[in-house]
Amino acid sequence: MAQAQDTPDPKPVAPYSPGVMTGDGLLFISGQIPINPDTGVIMKGDISKETRVVMERIGIVLENNEMDFSNLVKCTIFLTDIRDYKAVNKVYASFFKDGFPAREAIEVSNLPLGAAIEISGIASKR
Repeated sequence: MAQAQDTPDPKPVAPYSPGVMTGDGLLFISGQIPINPDTGVIMKGDISKETRVVMERIGIVLENNEMDFSNLVKCTIFLTDIRDYKAVNKVYASFFKDGFPAREAIEVSNLPLGAAIEISGIASKR
């Protein structure tokens, strides 16, 4: 049976759970966007900073489920401008110590609240 995560941070911007844990130890992490945790306002204008905030938000969901970035097995990155790919990769890679999860990056026309990046993931308790 899956269990929705009910924690105050990161606070969702719509009716969804930041993460849902299945009975077999899979954690499905909802797409995270770069919301400033102090103001609740979407960050814009610096894709590197935005990516760091998104990854930090994913880190919170992982920590809330007694996991870390080494538990990620799959990520999906959504970008409104694929030209940001190189800058995103540089920040993204800095969160991993031993190998990377499977991943794809997809250019999309729009993201919630006008975000330039959104990342979702699947983690596994090994």
